[in-house]
Amino acid sequence: MSNYRRAFVQNSYVFITFKTYNNSHILIDNIEILRNAFTKAMNKYNFEIFAISILPDHIHLILKPEKIEEYPKIIYSIKFNFSIKIVSPSINLTESKVKKGEKGIWQRRYWEHTILSEEDLYKHLDYIFYNPVKHGYVNAVKDWEYSSFVKFVKLGWYDINWGNNNDIMKIQNMNCE
Repeated sequence: MSNYRRAFVQNSYVFITFKTYNNSHILIDNIEILRNAFTKAMNKYNFEIFAISILPDHIHLILKPEKIEEYPKIIYSIKFNFSIKIVSPSINLTESKVKKGEKGIWQRRYWEHTILSEEDLYKHLDYIFYNPVKHGYVNAVKDWEYSSFVKFVKLGWYDINWGNNNDIMKIQNMNCE
């Protein structure tokens, strides 16, 4: 049994990254199924998606759950509701995965980090929004349509042209995947 423990700090934001199994590029191609999976999770659990960026093979988001101890259930719900609507890739599943009812769509674990300061929140927002540029999907942060970046531009938190070399120097050493 694993000694893995999660921190549950009430009234905090949680940065989460979860990936597809074998980095399969299936999320953008199935974006409506993914949106419906998020909607179903939101109907079951009370949480806010503070910020998000969906890439073809992984998702970065910052959640604010009403009950902090429910965020693992929220991620499970999103993964489950996406998986039941998607055709499994043709892969050989291990006996362990078959026993657990897995379809080979998601990696089992996910990265999570409890955000405890405003500075940490901004650092993770920068990381989320720059990630599609980092992976070469677009040349400018504003051009990635599967992120909440524009929401933050409208709120005045970012300039629409954010993501220049000076901005990027602050986030180059972060690795949240």
